[in-house]
Amino acid sequence: MSKILIITGLHRFRGVELMSKEFETVIGLEVHAELKTESKIFCSCSTAFGAEPNSQVCPFCAGFPGALPVLNEKVLELAIRTGIALNCEIPEYCKFDRKNYFYPDLPAAYQISQYDQPVCINGYLEIDLDGEIKRIRINRAHMEEDAGKLVHQGDITTTPFSLVDLNRCGIGLLEIVSEPDMRSAREARAYLEKLRSILLFAGVSDCKMQEGSLRCDANISVRPAGQEELGTRTEIKNLNSFRSLERAIEYEARRHVEAIEDGEELLQETRTWDEEKQVTRSMRSKEEADDYRYFPDPDLPPLRISRERIEEVRRQMPELPDVAQERLVETYGLPHYDATILTTTPDYLEFFDRVIKIYPDAKVVANWMMSELNKYLNQSNLEISDCLIKPENLVEMLQLIDDGTISGKMAKTVFAEMFNSGKRAPEVVREKGMVQISDEKALSAIIESIVNGNPKVVEDYRNGKEKAFGFFVGQVMKATRGQANPAVVNKLLKEKLK
Repeated sequence: MSKILIITGLHRFRGVELMSKEFETVIGLEVHAELKTESKIFCSCSTAFGAEPNSQVCPFCAGFPGALPVLNEKVLELAIRTGIALNCEIPEYCKFDRKNYFYPDLPAAYQISQYDQPVCINGYLEIDLDGEIKRIRINRAHMEEDAGKLVHQGDITTTPFSLVDLNRCGIGLLEIVSEPDMRSAREARAYLEKLRSILLFAGVSDCKMQEGSLRCDANISVRPAGQEELGTRTEIKNLNSFRSLERAIEYEARRHVEAIEDGEELLQETRTWDEEKQVTRSMRSKEEADDYRYFPDPDLPPLRISRERIEEVRRQMPELPDVAQERLVETYGLPHYDATILTTTPDYLEFFDRVIKIYPDAKVVANWMMSELNKYLNQSNLEISDCLIKPENLVEMLQLIDDGTISGKMAKTVFAEMFNSGKRAPEVVREKGMVQISDEKALSAIIESIVNGNPKVVEDYRNGKEKAFGFFVGQVMKATRGQANPAVVNKLLKEKLK
C-alpha cells in the first residue's frame, strides 16, 4: 500500500505505518462549464449534443481565414450570473485574448479566451464536510470558446490515429479556476459537487458530465507538512465524474509521495486518467502562460459591464442552493444533511416541493427520496427529470401506507415496480394482491395456530427472552406472505402471550 491515504489520515507503506501529517496534498481545480445557449459563443452554429460529426460547423468555428467573431450576448449574461452566484467581483471592463497553440481540435491554431482581464474575479464558495464549513476561494471565471473533440482509436496514449469532430468547437465555456485551497480528494469532490449544484440552480449550464458539458482539470502537488513552498505541480485533464476526480487525485498524491521518498525528480506535466487501470499517464510537459503568447483579440472590442446591468441580472437570479437549504430547514424542520441532499439539483428540489404541497410530512418525503428514489436513480443512471414516478404518484403510495392498505415494507416493493413500469401505486397493489391484512379475526386465527404449535418458544418468551417475540412476528409474516399489518400483529401477539 501507499505512503499516504488522503481521506482516512492513516496509511501503510512497505509494511510501515505513517501518519498522513508527514505530507500535505495541495489541490486546485479548473472547471469548464458549457454554457446553456442555443448557439455558439461567436457564431450562430447550434450547440445541440449528439449531432452527426462536423454537421454543426461554419467558416468561423472551422477556422477559415477572414471569418469574424460576433459575441453571443447570452454568454455574457450567464457569466455575470455565475459571478453573482459565486460571490465574485465583476470588473467594469473585461476583454478577450488569443491563446496560441497548435492542436488538431483547434483549427484556427488559437483559442479565444480571457487572460489578464476576465469577467469574474475573487469569488468563493463554501463546502460542508461533516458539519465543518470550509471556504474555497475562486481566483477567476473567464469566458472562452471550446475546442473540438478528438476521437481516438482505443486509449489516448496508445492510439495510432485520431479523428476530429468540430461540432463542439466554438461552444461557449466558462472556466472557473479555484485557488489551491483543497487538501484532500474528498474536499475536491465536495467542491465540485457544490459548484455543479450552484451552476444548475443558476441556470448557467446543464452540467451533464457524461456529455462533457462539465469537465474538470485537477492541479496537484505534495509537500512536507509545514512547508510553505509548493511542490512540483501536475495537471490531470478532463476528469468527467466525481468518482474519477477523487480516485485520480488519490492516485496522483500517492505517486508524488513515493517519488519524494525515493528521491526521484517529479516533472511538471499534464497527465490523463486511465479509468480502466486506475492510474494517471503522462501526456505532455505542462505549459506556462508565457508559452501561449496571449495578446488581445483584434476582432473583439473590450466589454464594459455597467453596475446597472449587474444589478438587473441579480434581481432575476433564481433561488440558489444555500438559500434553498435554509428554507427547508426553517420551514419544515429538516436536518441540514437532508436539506443538502434535497438541493443537489433544482429538479430534485422541485420534486420535493411538489410532493410537500400535497403531502405535508416533510421528513417522510425526504426519507423516501433519499433512500429508495436515490437508490433507483443511481442504479439506472437517470436524472429525476427522467423518472417515471411523478410527485403525485409518490403521494398516492404514501397515502396507501397511512390508511393501512400496505405496510412500509410492502411499499418498497410497490415503489420498485412504480419506478420500473411507471404504474400508479393502487394499480401495482391490485395486480400483485398486496393489500395489507388488518382484520383482527383473521390474524388471531393465524396467531393462535402458530403459538399453539411452538410451546417451547412461548415458554422462552415468558422467561424473558425477547427474541422469542420476534420469532412469532416472523412466522405470522411468513404465513401471510408479508401482508399482515405489523401493528395489529404486535398487539394481538402481546395479548396472546400474556
